[in-house]
Amino acid sequence: MTFLALDIGNTRLKWAQYDSPNPDATLLHHGAEFLENIDRLAEGPWSNMQPPTKVLGCIVAGDAVKRRVQDQMEQWDVAPQWVVASDAEAGLRNGYDHPARLGADRWVAMIGAYHRMLAQGPARPMVVVMVGTAVTVEAVDTSGKFLGGFILPGHGIMLRALESGTAGLHVPTGEVKEFPTNTSDALTSGGTYAIAGAVECMVQHVRAHCKAEPKCIMTGGAGWKMAPSMTRPFELVDNLIFDGLLQMAKHRFAT
Repeated sequence: MTFLALDIGNTRLKWAQYDSPNPDATLLHHGAEFLENIDRLAEGPWSNMQPPTKVLGCIVAGDAVKRRVQDQMEQWDVAPQWVVASDAEAGLRNGYDHPARLGADRWVAMIGAYHRMLAQGPARPMVVVMVGTAVTVEAVDTSGKFLGGFILPGHGIMLRALESGTAGLHVPTGEVKEFPTNTSDALTSGGTYAIAGAVECMVQHVRAHCKAEPKCIMTGGAGWKMAPSMTRPFELVDNLIFDGLLQMAKHRFAT
């Protein structure tokens, strides 16, 4: 039984194929495509891949993109499952007012982070950060309950908003500085420290609520850019979505 995990964001589709649907599985193939190129997956990188027996996907890009991806899987005799957040799954409980409205990527990442934390030692509260087109900052208590989270714009959205709303201001490529002395560095530093400040605020909330120091985990395509500017140690994890999908697959496809 081979398992295909799909992580479809606002910009790219990433996939990973494993020899079984469980966290200890061996990675067989992996790759990524920008969304504008996904109509060529079947004749391109997926053409020589062993047909998967099970497929589980996390998508935030919308139904139109989902249909395009499913079209690329018509060569295989498999019906993909798509993650929708629920009241509870794979050991995590959902504290959202309307659980199904929680973004699938947020839910999957928290499941991956929760099991990663448990594998490293005693249970403790967590702050889970995803840095991408948007930034999410999640709080999970020691028992595995999602308490709530922040959503804020990523670097690109912040800079484009400033460019469109401020006369004569053009999006530059700057560096993060403690005391920026030019516009390029001021914009880059402002966006970076806005995100870092939101994360620090959540860490303080979790510490006060749970009476314990939270473990902090960061993921997302731009996570490496944020890591040096954080106010406290973070574990940077490249493929937290895939970690979560493997945990969910273990429970969904158990035989």
